[in-house]
Amino acid sequence: MIRINKKIIFSENKCPIIIAEISANHCGRKDLFLKHIKKAAESGADMVKIQTYEPEDMTLNSNKKILRIKKGIWKGQNFWNLYKKACTPFSWHKSAFSLAKKLNITLFSTPFSERAVDFLEKFNVPIYKIASFEITDYLLIDKIASTKKPVIISTGLANLREIKNAIRIIKKHHNKIIILHCVSGYPTPESEVNISSILYLKNKLKTNLIGLSDHTNSINSSLAAVSYKVVAIE
Repeated sequence: MIRINKKIIFSENKCPIIIAEISANHCGRKDLFLKHIKKAAESGADMVKIQTYEPEDMTLNSNKKILRIKKGIWKGQNFWNLYKKACTPFSWHKSAFSLAKKLNITLFSTPFSERAVDFLEKFNVPIYKIASFEITDYLLIDKIASTKKPVIISTGLANLREIKNAIRIIKKHHNKIIILHCVSGYPTPESEVNISSILYLKNKLKTNLIGLSDHTNSINSSLAAVSYKVVAIE
């Protein structure tokens, strides 16, 4: 069991905590960003998660070929411009945490740099998330774990060895860890969700709580995961 506050308790003996993920769905608009938080609270979510980074936390301001996207809907764009559009600017965070407090909903974040961790600590976030793409960023993981706050880890791009390496780093500081089964497809077809991986993680990581980060376009995978006693659904 991991207790965050009076309302938020991660436990196999309780209903899973529902986490609303905002990500880049604000489309670069602060008013829409804050509206997402409000709607998540109105819809009954237990927690809201945002992402904390700016372009400098992710890439270099360069138009070199190696830093341009080769295919897909963003073909030809450089990473700097893409992250500039997708990021949640640091200047928006104060309004977000103030609104969450007013709505009595727990807000937390996924930081993508050590700078972002230091920034989030100013808001006394109660828990941190490590994104699938950052699961091998061991310096970042150690920085997050050193805050002594609980840590949620998505595993979409990781093998078991990489997951265990991340856990090992966190355990140097504490063992308040929640592992999320995740498929890094956007959106993920239901045929590729492989919900039984939750049981695999439970078997291999017996001392850690397990949840689901669901990228499908329906609630079916989340409903199925409840039968496996997941502690969180994002």
